[in-house]
Amino acid sequence: MIAINNRHLNLSKMDRQDSTTIRVALPANPYDIRLAAGGLDTLGQCLSVSELGTKLGQKIAVVSNPEIFALYGDRVLKSLQSAGFETISYCFEPGETHKTFASVQGLFDALLAARFERSSTLLALGGGIVGDMTGFAAATWLRGLNFVQVPTSLLAMVDASVGGKTGVNHPQGKNLIGAFYQPKLVMIDPEVLATLPEREFRAGMAEVIKYGVIWDADLFAQLEAADRLDSIKAIDPAFLLEILGRSTQAKADVVTQDEKEGGLRAILNYGHTIGHALESLTGYRVINHGEAVGLGMVAVARMMVQMDLWDAETEARQLAVIQKAGLPTILPEGVKVDAIVDRLKTDKKVQDGRVRFILSKAIGSAFVTDSVTDAQVAAALETLPV
Repeated sequence: MIAINNRHLNLSKMDRQDSTTIRVALPANPYDIRLAAGGLDTLGQCLSVSELGTKLGQKIAVVSNPEIFALYGDRVLKSLQSAGFETISYCFEPGETHKTFASVQGLFDALLAARFERSSTLLALGGGIVGDMTGFAAATWLRGLNFVQVPTSLLAMVDASVGGKTGVNHPQGKNLIGAFYQPKLVMIDPEVLATLPEREFRAGMAEVIKYGVIWDADLFAQLEAADRLDSIKAIDPAFLLEILGRSTQAKADVVTQDEKEGGLRAILNYGHTIGHALESLTGYRVINHGEAVGLGMVAVARMMVQMDLWDAETEARQLAVIQKAGLPTILPEGVKVDAIVDRLKTDKKVQDGRVRFILSKAIGSAFVTDSVTDAQVAAALETLPV
């Protein structure tokens, strides 16, 4: 189902001769996730017909934000141009508050001015916000352009860049406007994490922890055994590659079995239901996505103890890993429990008026349920550990 091709991967260091390829073997839209140090410099070659397996049009738009483009934009453009592609660049303003349809309209205007065609390509160079917005533009402009993901944050590498979820926010909820649209390639260059702010690195660790809880008990055990998870400077390069490889493999496994969240894929939302409500209620300004997901996982763990799905020891194990990653474990000041419960009703995963939650009976597995009551959610939130 998922083919992994390891070419001399040496986890003791990040060697530019080493790479890992994970195949996301979707029946209609298969693609590769390539994990390669220095991958930014090989993008043009990787998008050639000889390596990609399909011919792209000559025009590629590199879409980013000003901070990321200043760091890596010239390298990406040079690589693409050396392979014969014609390039333009476009930058969104950074932050969740700019993840709107109005922002995407500006990109549409640039694509129209540059005479982009259906064979043209949008390349997202940035974190999850850039990837989501660029993917949504690719899915909708001319009813579908080619799309390539080049994630630059840990969160985007292990989660947002894989699986084809694209979208923008609505004032009443996160990612309420969007589409499933798979990329042609995901290129992960771990070297770019050297410039990632530590708060953003910690945010990405929330998604890594999620994979350990819902899918990969061995990954969770490795996170438990690590001395620190709160700074990239404190993590051995070999362990970082292990984190990237296991997390993207977990995402690929799930997406391959359920591309459009008809069943299994919903488990990837562990911690996200409450997390999205917290982001929305705080105007996307107080906590970032990973911090919100971490809080969501803390709340769900407390809920599972109250429902006799987890014992206190399992809850404590998860809490300890979340705290080790430097993520918050108490609600933001001023956020009321009843407001969270009410905001859950606008979550995009609501079916027939019932909120779906991802729960677990043991580390390494998860299931979906719509039987959680408002009272159970409120009780968990009101008794969060500190």
